[in-house]
Amino acid sequence: MMDNRPIGVFDSGLGGLTVLKEIKKLLPRESLIYFGDNGRTPYGTKSKETVLKYTHQDVSFLLSKNVKLLVVACNTMSALALPELRSSIHVPVLEVIEPGSRAALKKTKSGRIGIIATSGTISSGVYSKAIRSMAPDVKIYTKACPLFVNLVEEGWWNNEITEMVAVEYLKELKKENIDTLVLGCTHYPLLTDTIRKVLGDDVVQVSSAEELSIALKELLNEHDLLTGQGEAHYQYYTSDSVEKFKELGKLILGEEILNVERVDLDGNL
Repeated sequence: MMDNRPIGVFDSGLGGLTVLKEIKKLLPRESLIYFGDNGRTPYGTKSKETVLKYTHQDVSFLLSKNVKLLVVACNTMSALALPELRSSIHVPVLEVIEPGSRAALKKTKSGRIGIIATSGTISSGVYSKAIRSMAPDVKIYTKACPLFVNLVEEGWWNNEITEMVAVEYLKELKKENIDTLVLGCTHYPLLTDTIRKVLGDDVVQVSSAEELSIALKELLNEHDLLTGQGEAHYQYYTSDSVEKFKELGKLILGEEILNVERVDLDGNL
């Protein structure tokens, strides 16, 4: 059995495009609808109640587009909102935390793992719990890096200000001699070069995007949801500037983004 309905991918902003890029690579026949809530980003500094409200709106919007599966490409939403919302969602849901945790354990040799994420994700402890459930003896060091999201949304991926912020955020992790760093926010892979300058080449950076796309393929198989014949279609939505989304999105995906529309979820469309 085949299912040609699109997959819904959503994030608080542009970061989820790092996930979408891997999905397109591994599953080129799947149609995708992406929603980036750029107008209300970042989610990671907001209260749990606000994150829950926004996530519910994001989910409702994508379900109205008749998606067959949801990919929550945001660690903050996965940590704070998904446990409460999952039971009310009638399609399969995939999140980023478990794939990212699994990837980190594959990479580490010393068992000393650093985790950087938004304040909400770090305070939830969700990554530490996930990693320890698979490997109780590893040493885990965490650091909230809330400004990284704003810097990415500005397109400041490689400049002096971003590097200064990275030096300040990462100095504690550097002292702990970690050999693996979990990029616990889908915005952070865009700062890979800056992070490498601060921590050095010996620290392996782990993004959940690649692992998630593999898990997605397995889930589609398991639920008989793989697309049959036909060409893939891509539709993008943002709650902020279409021009800015196109400009920075092109840098992330390495190709022009054509079908972008602005939506206002607070205005109930």
